[in-house]
Amino acid sequence: MHISSGRWLYGLLLALTTALLWGILPIKLKEVLQVMDPITVTWYRLLVAGLVLLVWLGARRGLPRLAPLGSKGRWLLLLAIGGLVSNYVLYLVGLSLLSPGTTQLVIQMAPILFLIASLVVFRESFSLAQGCGLAVLLLGFGLFFNQRLGELFGSLGAYTSGVLIVLLAAFVWTFYGLAQKQLLSVWSSPQIMLVIYLACALILTPWAHPLQVLQLSPLQGWLLLACCLNTLVAYGAFAEALAHWEASRVSATLAVTPLVTFAAVALAALFWPEHVRPEQINALGYGGALLVVLGSALVALGPSLLAGLRARRARRMAVML
Repeated sequence: MHISSGRWLYGLLLALTTALLWGILPIKLKEVLQVMDPITVTWYRLLVAGLVLLVWLGARRGLPRLAPLGSKGRWLLLLAIGGLVSNYVLYLVGLSLLSPGTTQLVIQMAPILFLIASLVVFRESFSLAQGCGLAVLLLGFGLFFNQRLGELFGSLGAYTSGVLIVLLAAFVWTFYGLAQKQLLSVWSSPQIMLVIYLACALILTPWAHPLQVLQLSPLQGWLLLACCLNTLVAYGAFAEALAHWEASRVSATLAVTPLVTFAAVALAALFWPEHVRPEQINALGYGGALLVVLGSALVALGPSLLAGLRARRARRMAVML
């Protein structure tokens, strides 16, 4: 079992770096999607990330071997590939219909759905604190969509379709997450991502239009490159954070990602109004976003909070005795 190094401050800074990179990602993608279609953008992101990992692992002589996988491992690999490529494409399709902030908030359902799936597949425990966190998260979503509840449940317009597509992206991500968790017993995380990135890029090749990159403005071209590198840097910071800090606390820190997106959109709309529009959300909606973040953090920290409460109770009992 992996034990963190205890350098919690370093782990916190790395987790915040990941949250920052993931938070600004939809803003960059939104601009690139003005010219390129979601499949082509995804193809470029996966191909660049895969090739960089290929060079890096090749230089370190750490390229994965298929033999240790076995038949079960190969099926898990196919499941992970299908889940991730579907997630990437559906996320971008949803983003093209929604604002960056709304998209980033809705995709927060991915780790929650993964947790629920883990209860069934891995028979993991679900604490009372996590149940409270889930209730707070659902309440937060209700408040966030307070201005558009009638549209969400009364028609299937662009906004409702975008929300449903991002929810579907969160759902298919759970298949990737479950499969990757099992594959970690055979390959390292970079080895898994190398194979998945290149395989996903290969799958999308027939539908990709690489020459669309020639239609990008210089700014959009740099943003596309930043999107390609974002996955590598953010994932690297995330993996390193797990090496120095508990996974529950890293996950709780990453719950602030939607707030980073809202803040980034507000700043970008102020300094870059010709490219970024501000979020059309009232005060109650922003309060709901805060509750979603709080609920996500409670779900992530639930087991740690319960363990800490039991430890303090045990110490009090010991003192009384």
